[in-house]
Amino acid sequence: MRPVIPYVTAALLFGLGVYGVLRRRNAVLVLMAVELMLNAVNLILVTADTTVRAQLPHGGQVFALFVIVLAAAEIGVGLAIVLQLYRLRASVAVDEVPLAEEPVSAGDPTGVVSR
Repeated sequence: MRPVIPYVTAALLFGLGVYGVLRRRNAVLVLMAVELMLNAVNLILVTADTTVRAQLPHGGQVFALFVIVLAAAEIGVGLAIVLQLYRLRASVAVDEVPLAEEPVSAGDPTGVVSR
């Protein structure tokens, strides 16, 4: 088997995933792009396992299984965060997510922001 075709396909999938992560504003599409990158890594692991003879038999397939488990956990947590974000903001645009807390006013010595 020629390993060039799966490696090039995985590189294209990974590049498409990176483009999706960097370019998209919708959080669900960003999660889908991350999944695309993880699938590209799985393709590389399985291709390397079949082409390279290593000390550990089926090592690439075992690592691919761990990546699949990691991807499932990432989607579960990520979708929970996206749903909570949609409930709070009525939008899943990544650009509108506040990353820092509101600044404390100078007249408040306790540091507690009152609302």
